[in-house]
Amino acid sequence: MSTTLILASQSPRRKELLQQLGYDFVCVPADLDETVLAAEKPEQYVARLALAKAGVIAKQYADDVVVLGSDTSVVFGQHILGKPESLADCLTILKMLSGHTHQVVTAIAAVKGERLEVVVVSTEVDFKNLTEQEIKRYWQTGEPQDKAGAYGIQGIAGQFVKQIRGSYSAVVGLPLYETAQLLSAFGVASSMTQA
Repeated sequence: MSTTLILASQSPRRKELLQQLGYDFVCVPADLDETVLAAEKPEQYVARLALAKAGVIAKQYADDVVVLGSDTSVVFGQHILGKPESLADCLTILKMLSGHTHQVVTAIAAVKGERLEVVVVSTEVDFKNLTEQEIKRYWQTGEPQDKAGAYGIQGIAGQFVKQIRGSYSAVVGLPLYETAQLLSAFGVASSMTQA
């Protein structure tokens, strides 16, 4: 009997990536306050949230269940860029990223009973120069509204990205290599690893 796996997220992107790795799992989203704490660094913030998401769900289940939590932040300088609440917000964020390099920091956390582990992955993303028109047209597509940093690399905004250094899947929301390593360490088998 393989260990039961729960993904503490309702993100369709994370779900797709975990399916791509060949895992059987159920999604149970964690509802948390995602406010950034004073003086909290981006790496600490995503690690804390990933662990909190996994932890809050793990408490509801038996100790043989592994819960995977994840959190992704888009970071420019030391600013954590959230989801845009309006077109004005989207313009501010994407003008900031335009023509510059930013980081996408993703944390994954696994919790099983008393055991917990967190891995943080950082990827550098280079954006092309964006015009105000391009940003407005992009907003009209509806894509940036629910995305940290006001863009989704796997969607229309992929054309804004000149280059990345690091994990592409981490920018989408779940670093594939690190996730497979972490789950393997917790004894979770995928269809790729089963005999």
